[in-house]
Amino acid sequence: MFIAGIGVGVAASKKNNPSLYHGKSNAEAAQALLDAARIQAGKGSWERIAIGRIQYLGGQKAQGQAIFDEILGGKHEASDEIRIARIYREAGEWARAKPMFDAYVAKNPKDKTEIAEIGAWYLLAGDRDSAERLFDKSFAIEDEIWATVAAAGAYLGVAPQP
Repeated sequence: MFIAGIGVGVAASKKNNPSLYHGKSNAEAAQALLDAARIQAGKGSWERIAIGRIQYLGGQKAQGQAIFDEILGGKHEASDEIRIARIYREAGEWARAKPMFDAYVAKNPKDKTEIAEIGAWYLLAGDRDSAERLFDKSFAIEDEIWATVAAAGAYLGVAPQP
């Protein structure tokens, strides 16, 4: 096992070697690539959240959650919180995403784009009143295309692109 770990480390420090995934099962290829990604990510929170997302949505929920807990348990940015909230929403876990979105809005009251995006998630979750309050808040800050597109899409059932 130790020798395999060294191989992943060497591969990740240069280029991803095709031996990481060629001829492997999907699970083995994914694991080898996630191991390489961990090395590439270093201490980067966005990068580690991306790895956690793959694990959380790809059937390794506990491992993904452990990454999120580690990030949220230490010093982190509000952007980390919204990224993790998006993953919970993507997993169909609105009850977990909603309080994180609410906390983001409270901490970032002038972030017009993200506020509109969060409003879109509310609308897609069936809470039009809350969604429109968030749209109002966003548009009162400034008219901005990404906020407008997120709101428009939600009325048509289209999820925003974060």
